[in-house]
Amino acid sequence: MSNQLNYKHLHYFYTTAREGSVAGAAERLHVSPQTISGQLGVFQDYLGVHLFDRKGKQLVLNDMGRMVYDYAQDIFSLGAELQQSIQRRDSKEQLRFAVGVTDVIPKILSVNILESCFELTGPMKLICREGDFDTLLSELALNKLDLVLTDRQLPPGMPIRAYNHFLGECGLTFFASNDTAPDLAREFPHSLHGAPLLICGDKSNQKMNLQSWFDSQQITPQVVAECDDSALIKYFGRSGHGVFCTPGIIESHVVAQYGVAVIGRTGEVREQFYAVSPERKVKHPGVKQLLESARRFFATDDRQ
Repeated sequence: MSNQLNYKHLHYFYTTAREGSVAGAAERLHVSPQTISGQLGVFQDYLGVHLFDRKGKQLVLNDMGRMVYDYAQDIFSLGAELQQSIQRRDSKEQLRFAVGVTDVIPKILSVNILESCFELTGPMKLICREGDFDTLLSELALNKLDLVLTDRQLPPGMPIRAYNHFLGECGLTFFASNDTAPDLAREFPHSLHGAPLLICGDKSNQKMNLQSWFDSQQITPQVVAECDDSALIKYFGRSGHGVFCTPGIIESHVVAQYGVAVIGRTGEVREQFYAVSPERKVKHPGVKQLLESARRFFATDDRQ
């Protein structure tokens, strides 16, 4: 292995590993599958090892392949950081800050966290993408996003190099329409037994945590709707279709915006929020600003 590493070959390998097939890599890189196959062969000959095992039509990384992939991910992430750093040195260059927000995060919470980014000095363009956790992580891995806001940590064993940044946590506040709230508030939380409940879908950690809490309290509400869109739940709740809950930190906004009443609160169910970024030591000024703002925001919550 006397010659210098060919980074083009490394990029072909990296893209093939990400796409799971030669055909997928060829389509993404706009070259022929024969080119990808040939360059992969040259790269593996150079290293003196096989990097993939074939399972049907899929190419799966073996142990050596996973090690090489981790190095490749670091190399290309650093290359993207280098490009961004050079661009930022030009005062005329507009800073691009792309944030993914998982669709289970309440909109007002996202606004409160993201709004401080407009305080950055110099021209900046904030780009927001909404979607499910897995889709946004894929975009983060492709350097299309600088950060993902979510209610869960990056699980261990994920095939991307990213880091969790804890933003804060809070309890839950329960709401109902003004007509039904007084009765439900009297013996909360046991008043929820048999009551119609509007709950988040499986994409949110809240559902599982709530079910555990209900079991511990020997409470069985009647789930009448399960929605991934948190705004939809609030509109149903305002119309009197059931009880719903949100992170306590946005309680006053929910009351003012949707005209509902608080029936009770619990600190036994905790909503946790994270920012997932490719950097352990944050360098992007937008990410720094967001993390600092979010932590200040959660620190002001007096319901914790």
